Amino acid sequence: MTHIRIIALSLLLAARAGIATAQTQTTSKQVDKTASKQENKSDSITWNKELEGIVVKAQRQLIKQEIDRIGYDVQADEESKTQTVMDMLRKVPMVTVDGEDNILIKGNSNYKIYKNGHLDPSLTKNAKEVLKSMPASMVKRIEVITDPGAREDAEGVDAILNIVMIDGSKMQGMMGIVSASYTSLNHPNLYASLTGQTGRLLMSVEYGYGGMSSRETESITSTDRTFLDTGNKMRSHSEGTNPGSIHWADLNASYDIDSLNLLSASFGGYFYKLNVQGDGWTAFSDAAGSPSYSYNNHYWMPGYSHHSWDGRLDYEHKTRRKGERLTLSYMLALTRQHTDEENTYDKLVNPPFAYTGSLQTERERFTEHTLQADWLRPLGKGHQIEIGTKYIDRNNNSHNTMDYYGTDQQSSDEFRHTTRVVAGYADYIYNSEKWSARAGLRYEYSFMRGSYPDGKKETFDKHLGDWVPQASLKYQLTDAQSLKLNFTTSINRPGISYLNPAVVASPTIVQQGNPHLSSSHTQRISLTYAYILPRLTLQIAPAYTFRSGGISSIQAAKDDVRYSTYDNILRYRRLSFEQYVQWKPFDGTTLFVNNNVRYEHNENPNLGYRTHGWSDNYYFNLSQKLPWKLQFYLSSYGKIGHSPSGIYTMQHSWFAYSASLQRSFLKDDRLTVRIGANSPFEKYRTSEAETVNGDYRDYQQSWNRGRSFTLSLNWRFGSLKASVKKAEHSIENDDVVGGISKGS
Repeated sequence: MTHIRIIALSLLLAARAGIATAQTQTTSKQVDKTASKQENKSDSITWNKELEGIVVKAQRQLIKQEIDRIGYDVQADEESKTQTVMDMLRKVPMVTVDGEDNILIKGNSNYKIYKNGHLDPSLTKNAKEVLKSMPASMVKRIEVITDPGAREDAEGVDAILNIVMIDGSKMQGMMGIVSASYTSLNHPNLYASLTGQTGRLLMSVEYGYGGMSSRETESITSTDRTFLDTGNKMRSHSEGTNPGSIHWADLNASYDIDSLNLLSASFGGYFYKLNVQGDGWTAFSDAAGSPSYSYNNHYWMPGYSHHSWDGRLDYEHKTRRKGERLTLSYMLALTRQHTDEENTYDKLVNPPFAYTGSLQTERERFTEHTLQADWLRPLGKGHQIEIGTKYIDRNNNSHNTMDYYGTDQQSSDEFRHTTRVVAGYADYIYNSEKWSARAGLRYEYSFMRGSYPDGKKETFDKHLGDWVPQASLKYQLTDAQSLKLNFTTSINRPGISYLNPAVVASPTIVQQGNPHLSSSHTQRISLTYAYILPRLTLQIAPAYTFRSGGISSIQAAKDDVRYSTYDNILRYRRLSFEQYVQWKPFDGTTLFVNNNVRYEHNENPNLGYRTHGWSDNYYFNLSQKLPWKLQFYLSSYGKIGHSPSGIYTMQHSWFAYSASLQRSFLKDDRLTVRIGANSPFEKYRTSEAETVNGDYRDYQQSWNRGRSFTLSLNWRFGSLKASVKKAEHSIENDDVVGGISKGS
């Protein structure tokens, strides 16, 4: 309750401060009324006019809102010199990051990540580690495409996170960045990039490395479970680590054939390998508390590696008509994962199983080809239409084997799943001084086939057709205020981990996927109010999200063993209230408040199970300039309340906090040093969850490393020569081609 009062007080103070600065805003706008009109399609307001050597300049705004997205100007944030992209994400409206660096957009994890306006499959799959290694100094802005138009895939696009890298089109020469950091938990990070342009050719290359130590990845889990049909109880405890390393790299190039034709290409991905290992014990007792059986176990993964790579080729042709363009694209995405997991059991007391250990071997392969054509054509002043088509060929292959030590029990399962999608869309966009609108319709035909190379089951297939409407309407109330109404639809298709029918068994759990899962639709209605002043940015966005037939875990218990699979049974409802405040009460002082209050309701109508609850994911940050070019930061983030996780589990509250101090050196502040502390008074961060539905009840506690201290360095080098600044059309995704930013 205290946190909610703090949020309410912060919003009230921010609003009063905004009213106090309104007169300053009006005066500033009169300095350059023409420039303000040119920006009327956006809620980002900049006052900047040079008159005979006199400069009148207001503080640069960090937030920019358009009909379909919200942009955060990373380069205008002083913290970008030394912090990572993950740190910046905590400040972006509608984005929250939990204590384990899992990213949520608009309160859920159903999103994709773009880099420079194009889908980046490897970044989407492994955002946590890559964005923790990527320095924010390389990023121009972060965009949350809150309302993807009909052009975007309907699959998994409740939102899109677009990472726009530093502009390269205005340079002639070479620029480089080297960034390194080290934490007291023995976690090194290294990043290096080099960007250069000569004539019509622009190239960039970047490499990142992150190391994970045993100390940093230490985890402890304790579970108390009661089975309802028998009254028997299970207690378990495990402690483990997963040290390892991740390497990632990207190569991008673009070539201006002439003023109307551009060719671009990119290739990149990541690779990581972990050494997972740990020990634990499990003990069962009957309803009266008398011991039944127990055992100790040791687990490790002698072979666990994952690598994901993708490459794309784009050709863009502009016509003589201003704003008209044709884009042809091809993308190849590859993922390979190898897992060998061994469990051994000792100190066995009356075990109900015959084996003394097991070895699971899993090989998964994912390959995807995408072909796309897009045509954008202006129809007149303020009107434009975009039409296009896309073809996706997606193939998943998996091979699982299980060997049980001390017995002749073995299993081997092979599964292949193919999805082919043909889509067509039309999008209409309108912009005027006060009104902006976007409406689109997309149709997707998908063919899915599952087969078993080992012949254990029969091949099956499905044919699905989906209509996906989208619509947005925005009204500019004043130069500083806007109101936007939006409706979106997205499709959720199951991945290989949900589809794979291979059975994986241990003494306490048996789990497998469901190859017959279908896609489901999610609809969202939202209203967004934005109020932007020189020292205040305020955004409030209530929204309602609903889905039926969603994919959810199905759990049951028999003979004190938990069985788990998936089915299309989830009925989901969410009412959310997203708030964002960026307030500059004094020169050199900035306060950020970013939170998402929501009520969630999960239901399995077939079984009558329900979970529901209120929660608030929040982030506070205070930034203060100090003497001697020092900058101080203090932040707190976490979750208040109890939130449902599926139809069985409730997650409890958590919180974390950090502080840092930084200073820049050398000419043009090319070298920046930062020291920081994360949760310095807590050695471990605790999380709690409980099972409230189904055949058993349990309570689980987990402890992960919390306290850490960080030293980071960031060095920029090279010399650039500026050229003519080009106009930017961010709605058209025209600011980036082939992974290189083309905007201002």
